[in-house]
Amino acid sequence: MTDARSSDDFMARFVALHPKKIDLSLGRTQRLLAALGDPHKRLPPTIHVAGTNGKGSTVAFMRAMLEAAGKRVHVYTSPHLVRFHERIRLAGKLVSEEHLVAAFEACERANAGEPITVFEITTAAGFLLFSETPADVLLLEVGLGGRFDSTNVIEAPVASVITPVSMDHMDFLGDTLAKIAFEKAGILKNGVPAIIAPQADEAIAVIERQAARVRAPLTIAGRDYHVSEEGGRLVYEDARGLLDLPLPRLQGRHQHDNAAAAVAALRTAFPALAASAFETGVRTADWPARMQALARGALLGLAPEGAELWLDGGHNPAGGEALATAVADMEARNPRPLVMISAMLASKDMGGLLRPFAGLAREIVCVSMAGDSQTHAPEAMADAARALGVPATYAADVPAALRMLAARPWAIPPRILIAGSLYLAGEVLRANGTPPE
Repeated sequence: MTDARSSDDFMARFVALHPKKIDLSLGRTQRLLAALGDPHKRLPPTIHVAGTNGKGSTVAFMRAMLEAAGKRVHVYTSPHLVRFHERIRLAGKLVSEEHLVAAFEACERANAGEPITVFEITTAAGFLLFSETPADVLLLEVGLGGRFDSTNVIEAPVASVITPVSMDHMDFLGDTLAKIAFEKAGILKNGVPAIIAPQADEAIAVIERQAARVRAPLTIAGRDYHVSEEGGRLVYEDARGLLDLPLPRLQGRHQHDNAAAAVAALRTAFPALAASAFETGVRTADWPARMQALARGALLGLAPEGAELWLDGGHNPAGGEALATAVADMEARNPRPLVMISAMLASKDMGGLLRPFAGLAREIVCVSMAGDSQTHAPEAMADAARALGVPATYAADVPAALRMLAARPWAIPPRILIAGSLYLAGEVLRANGTPPE
């Protein structure tokens, strides 16, 4: 039917199938899956994960824990940073180009030119691949929202997880925390246990109401399980007892909550999992562009000598708060002047992300993202930062910002944080020559 030679060729054609990039609905995905023989009904035991922040990190912790227990794990996440293949992990390995092309070809043929969004048709491809490759578990991350997200066609996961809900994607999910929480809670299923990470009162009230409506038993952070840092260790406690775990490799106190949600989910879905799997998983879990130290690569060579270079995809107010807390903790342990390099999509809240850095960052350098006109102008971002009391300037891009900083004299080499968008993070990893493996 097609002479496409690569997954990129298919992706280019998929874009033309629907006038909108995002059009939340289940009908088109269900139609295509039916034409494919319903592969979403032939999946291994599945844990479905929704939320605003922390979804990917929570999935990364669960994957590391399950693999430490010897399990074969499928993973579906989004968005990707550098290559689409990052979204689909088959029994532990990123999908190959050959398998991805075959799945895309099958989906294009079955779709027969009908309207469908890129996320919908590629999610169907993911389900097809997951159904064809043996595995013990599928970790399935929601793309956007939950209720009408394409991943929500699954009928009986072994557990659901809702990570912290906050204000983001208001144009699709609603303009209040309650409305957004309602969309996230749409993944809750009748009789399926759900693990609820720390939430604002407004969000947890909505989640509890929806859980009662569908009769989904809840395990709630702070009520049914607890986590704390004691003596340089992570102490997790629930009705089954204590786990004395190492601190996560992933930086930031927010990762303690993500690790705890992962533990709670797996102790619920797979109660026989050994304690040693949790310990190994917490210690080894890795997730690119989440307070990732860039200790090598082309960009490090452009930075001031001796500087620390950190990368994070945080892009909303809650993400800004978590990032600022993580950097403040670093400052307490090892003081260095903080400089932030940032770019953001035009749909995102500049002030919400930057405000937590007032009094913390010595300067914010605002940059552009290549190939995306839907971004805040660097000059406008710099004005917003100055209005918050943070000194700011701007540069053409991240390499230019690093060169500018390298030209200055530094009594103490700076700590440089690049943040504001997952698209920016992908651009940085590509330019640095260190894409996710």
